[in-house]
Amino acid sequence: MTLHTMRLLLMLALTMVLQGCATVRHPVAQDPLESVNRTVFEFNDAVDRAVLKPVATAYKMALPSWTRRGINNFFANLDDIWSAANHAVTLRGQAFGDSVGRVMVNTTLGMGGFIDVASDLNIQRQRASFSTTLGKWGVGTGPYVVLPLLGPSTLRGVAALPVDRRGNLVNQVTDEGTRTGLTVVDLVDTRATLLDAEGLVNGAALDRYSFIRDGYLQRERYQVYDGNPPDEEPEEP
Repeated sequence: MTLHTMRLLLMLALTMVLQGCATVRHPVAQDPLESVNRTVFEFNDAVDRAVLKPVATAYKMALPSWTRRGINNFFANLDDIWSAANHAVTLRGQAFGDSVGRVMVNTTLGMGGFIDVASDLNIQRQRASFSTTLGKWGVGTGPYVVLPLLGPSTLRGVAALPVDRRGNLVNQVTDEGTRTGLTVVDLVDTRATLLDAEGLVNGAALDRYSFIRDGYLQRERYQVYDGNPPDEEPEEP
């Protein structure tokens, strides 16, 4: 997707938000922008159905599972590097050690990260983004937001987005063609991994928007509190 095309899609999403929002009478506390978010969600869903899902389906059909698994492992290995950096600044020694260990093992024994040897050695992946880091520093999530093309986030996640983009090693590749190619492959591969789960979501959820929102917010809390969140929300958004 070219920058020009992305700009056109973002302009279309903004037009839909301004013209097509239906007010939600009683939005939940963490989603005061629900009427806007639902409009953006519908836009993203339409783009996904028209473009991303068909490409991801073709990708899954064209490549054998071991090839797709290797591609997924490669990008996960890059993510582990950024996770290690976030664990370091939050002084999470065990998580930092595990992430560094994963990168070292998978990059060397795992042929550049294409084979996940670390998981076989029971070195578990512990993901962390700069949004997670901000949460550990006491920054609240803020309201839930749905970003055009990028999907679910929170106000904290939006604030962290520029730093997370810089921390993505793919964005550090100097050659524009290579960088764009890697970004597209990562996006398509990620979407392909969600194809099977999509059927479960559609079958289980009466309201896909609420189902995805609640799951996303729960995952955010889970990561900030290392899998042991308090019984009640520590703050109001």
